[in-house]
Amino acid sequence: MPKIRTTRTKIPEGYDAISDILDEYAKKMRDAENESHEGKRKAESLWPIMRISHARSRYIYELYYKREAISRELYDWLLKEGYADANLIAKWKKSGYEKLCCLRCIQTRDMNYQGSTCICRVPKAQVRSGTVVECVHCGCRGCSSDS
Repeated sequence: MPKIRTTRTKIPEGYDAISDILDEYAKKMRDAENESHEGKRKAESLWPIMRISHARSRYIYELYYKREAISRELYDWLLKEGYADANLIAKWKKSGYEKLCCLRCIQTRDMNYQGSTCICRVPKAQVRSGTVVECVHCGCRGCSSDS
């Protein structure tokens, strides 16, 4: 995950209202990056970072599209500066991807079977009872729109 860099561009109006929450996400991200990963699988050590990145992107998405609390200028600036994942937000706007956890879960090339998607994309009704569903990439336990 690249570091968030603020360029010398002028910070848009309205950033002050959300800066405290974004700073809180940055603090959580630093703590997750510095957390010990002993005893965890290689992919499992990245799960907290993925969750924080997802939560921060979801927060910005909901501010702009759901609550309409920030301006287009501020939204574009936040995406440009790396506060949110623009590709993930683009998927959230499409039908069937409203709860998508990460982009790796829909990439078919990363899966065991050609042309399939991640197990977390399978609706809970179609999973056998007693089966524990957990994504290898991000630790998601179900992000299909039918879940």
